[in-house]
Amino acid sequence: MVGPAPAGTAAVPRPQPGPTVTAISPGGGEVVGVGAPIEITFAEPVSNRARAEQSVAITSSDTPTGQFSWLSDRVLQFKPDQFWPAHSPISVTAGGFSTSFETGAKVVGIADIDAHTFTVKIDDEVVREMPASMGKAKFPTPKGTFTAMSKEKTVIMDSRTIGIPLSDPEGYKLTVKDAVRITSGGVYVHSAPWSVGSQGYANVSHGCINLSPDNAAWYFDTVRVGDPVIVQA
Repeated sequence: MVGPAPAGTAAVPRPQPGPTVTAISPGGGEVVGVGAPIEITFAEPVSNRARAEQSVAITSSDTPTGQFSWLSDRVLQFKPDQFWPAHSPISVTAGGFSTSFETGAKVVGIADIDAHTFTVKIDDEVVREMPASMGKAKFPTPKGTFTAMSKEKTVIMDSRTIGIPLSDPEGYKLTVKDAVRITSGGVYVHSAPWSVGSQGYANVSHGCINLSPDNAAWYFDTVRVGDPVIVQA
């Protein structure tokens, strides 16, 4: 865990020289959500991971604490414990590589499993509360705080990727519109015209957050990669 950092200083204090870095994401000039992780790619496999972590300097107007994790022997991720300041520049330096990106508005989606709603706040004000349907008892939507990983205007969802044959009563293969991915396991916020009658009343999905076509299109156009999504009961 990275220790507390005072405003305007790096989340990793007193950075030390480290292995050569070839890329940092988000890239220079990008605008991302306030929950966006930072990924640092090193030129070669890293043997001294502690030294590599100590080489990272992160600067913003209010840098949060966070967690380091290794996605591979060359890729280090920093995930903030809280949110980055909204509408702010963030600078990252590591291994001779520097970049700067910005956050947009604080756009937070809140999926309430029991209330069957998906509420969006922008800069702490509720701007839209939508009927939603989450995962049924057999396929529950995971609880926790996630971030928008990608946005796909159209995606094919195939139950075989989660071990359900198409011939099974729970099997499906669907073309889905306005899909915002929030987990590596394939949970999305997406358009689901087939479940509109259940949205706001019952949870009938296989784990995804179902919205009406109009609401899904609005959220797709509003959210940025890195914006938080909180799933709660």
